[in-house]
Amino acid sequence: MIPSLREWYETYNAQGLVVIGNHYPEFSYEADLENLKQAVQALEVPYPVAQDNDGATWRAYNNRYWPTLYLIDKRGEIRYRHIGEGDYEETEEAIQALLAETYP
Repeated sequence: MIPSLREWYETYNAQGLVVIGNHYPEFSYEADLENLKQAVQALEVPYPVAQDNDGATWRAYNNRYWPTLYLIDKRGEIRYRHIGEGDYEETEEAIQALLAETYP
């Protein structure tokens, strides 16, 4: 999923798309900030990644599966959710549709 997120970020960031990764560690070494920084750099992730060691953000969205992608509109409403890999064309179409909406 990271290559698609990277591409969407680079393509649509200037149009208002904000991408934020949420890292909820599965293993103890993943909770170390330096390890997360190294992974973000190694994977060439250009967007911010929040470290969610206690899972507060994960639980706030009632996540149960990884990866899960959310598209949130200009009013802060969740308008699209995709669990797992795939459906990249559908997701990009949803991104384009949300960016085309006006904000009152």
